[in-house]
Amino acid sequence: MMFQASLSVFIALLMGILGTVFVVWELKRVLSYDQGNERMQSIAKAIQEGANAFLSREYRVIAIFVAIVAAVISFFLHWQTALCFVVGAIASAGAGYLGMYVAVRANVRTAAAASQNLHAGLRVAFGSGSIMGMAVVSFSLIGMTVLYLIFNGNPNQITYVTGFGFGASSIALFARVGGGIYTKAADVGADLVGKVEHGIPEDDPRNPAVIADNVGDNVGDVAGMGADLFESYSGSIIAAATLGAALGAKSSAFIGLPFLVAAVGVIASLFGIYMVTADEQTAEEASADLSNASLLKKARRFVGRYVLKIDENASLDDLLTALRHSIWGASIVILIASFAVILLSGVSINYWLIIVVGLVAGNGIAYTTEYFTSYTEKPTQTIAHATQTGAATTIIQGLAVGMMSTALPVLIVAVAILLSIWLGHKADGSITAGLYGVALAGVGMLSTLGVTLATDAYGPVADNAGGIAEMSGLPKEVRHRTDALDSLGNTTAATGKGFAIGSAILTALALLAAYVTAAKIDTLHILGPTMLPGILIGAMMPYLFSALTMTAVAKAAHEIVVEVRRQFREIPGLMEGTAQADYATCVAISTESALKEMIIPGTLAVVAPLLIGHILGKEALAGFLVGTMSSGFLLAVMMANAGGAWDNAKKWIETGQYGGKGSEAHKAAVVGDTVGDPFKDTSGPALNILIKLMSIVSLVFATSFGSGWFSF
Repeated sequence: MMFQASLSVFIALLMGILGTVFVVWELKRVLSYDQGNERMQSIAKAIQEGANAFLSREYRVIAIFVAIVAAVISFFLHWQTALCFVVGAIASAGAGYLGMYVAVRANVRTAAAASQNLHAGLRVAFGSGSIMGMAVVSFSLIGMTVLYLIFNGNPNQITYVTGFGFGASSIALFARVGGGIYTKAADVGADLVGKVEHGIPEDDPRNPAVIADNVGDNVGDVAGMGADLFESYSGSIIAAATLGAALGAKSSAFIGLPFLVAAVGVIASLFGIYMVTADEQTAEEASADLSNASLLKKARRFVGRYVLKIDENASLDDLLTALRHSIWGASIVILIASFAVILLSGVSINYWLIIVVGLVAGNGIAYTTEYFTSYTEKPTQTIAHATQTGAATTIIQGLAVGMMSTALPVLIVAVAILLSIWLGHKADGSITAGLYGVALAGVGMLSTLGVTLATDAYGPVADNAGGIAEMSGLPKEVRHRTDALDSLGNTTAATGKGFAIGSAILTALALLAAYVTAAKIDTLHILGPTMLPGILIGAMMPYLFSALTMTAVAKAAHEIVVEVRRQFREIPGLMEGTAQADYATCVAISTESALKEMIIPGTLAVVAPLLIGHILGKEALAGFLVGTMSSGFLLAVMMANAGGAWDNAKKWIETGQYGGKGSEAHKAAVVGDTVGDPFKDTSGPALNILIKLMSIVSLVFATSFGSGWFSF
């Protein structure tokens, strides 16, 4: 038996609809929780208004870009590709907006739930994250499958659908960069003046930048991150389908396979999510006598065996174990289900092994990321130890940890690429099949994105919950619980970035292979006259891009610092807590700065490959993509992990180590965290989008490139 592509795509569409039904149901459940007292609701409303204002203005700016690019694609290529581009942009923006919408409402509910116990707080925050995770997966599947079915039978069908990935990538880059500049400008400004200069706690209501800081968590780490991983997920499927179309007699099965793997991934993710969000009754049913129970109750009993109850004395390791169980549970389900999919698709069992390779590689990268960023592990604690001798040694040690953390992810991805190519080549005897294997490994790595993104997206909600608890004067034990959830969120956020970066390389390599095929490049000569210049320029791009985004954060943060200092200086009674800070001005400054500063980096990512392709030629552009992948991968891992480690080194000290809060070590740790903020939340995660955006721009415009101006 062999599944036809259209049937596989239709099944994926049904799973996308199922995921959307879950999103609606879970949204209703999360919004039904208690919102706490009037003071908590007032603070939450200010955060909601700030987030909505920024995202509305950001999307208006992006809409202009989308309209211009769609017109260019329609004029120079096909209107069908332009349509797919617009749909991809809208779907990506919609997933990001929905994630932000629920996050700014779940934060206050998480704080209220944490007033009861730690487990209640985890369930609400993770429930919010699961909405983000499943919305990304579901919207992506629905968008791609509907477009595929609309153009079914058209010889350019796959080419058109690549426009969907281009649209998703464009939104992702602007959302990640704009949101990242906003959140880190506010965060850096709040920390430098509040913590370092005035010695007041994080999220202290006296700090004028505190609301902007909490808004930033949502527009950067939820809306931006959601668009980021939407693009990763869509790009991996498009890359596999594009290469599958070039595999001859079995091309229909190969096109449909990534859609089927993604479809069963929806079921696996729902299982993993339920392991965390299931109520205590589910766990109790695991030990009940259900011999005469319905099939549904027996299923609940099975799941209940793996539902963990989190008690009040739970350590960070206990909380991590709870979330690991959900990811591992989803991974087991996807392995079993994908085995059945491979058998039904009529392709070699080697492709199931490739999916296994992708899953193992993803979890391997996640584990190494967790090791280098968790405050219970040695690398982060070495940074905490370095704070005893000042900010300089803190920065040096953090950079060293970040650089060291690149080794294992690179080796894991290298082995995954080699195994995928070897298994694909063994199965069908061609290098194209091997490269298809690389793309399929990327799909396997992201097949459980619904639950892995949930563990990531819950972090900003927990962080906001802590801020609301602090600003509304809730009892200390509530802040202690939200801090525990926040520390877990820092680690899971770093893990999510590891997944995104790892999948970026596999997807970008597959997109590069698809570009070479579409551009009709027979052989790439490494010593050709334009290849080395292309590689060098490509290797430079991540550094130039990071410099622009880091500079943007520095400029915006400078304005916030000046404003916060002014308010402390000019508002009588602000430091004493008898006067109200002007939060709105800081929100406005962050908004204006982010929107202004995101334009150049975002535009550069789209324009650069077009210039290289037309000036130096299509072979040089292939070299350009190789250079961007190589340096971008290393730089992204280093920045993301160094930033996460600096952040958790600070939190380790805040538990009472090396003098605790207010000590000289803590002040040095705050400086390290301040440097790490744009590393881990702006420049670092934006690099994996840069890598894939440049690759997919090259693929979409592949047929328009020639030999360039310097043909020999």
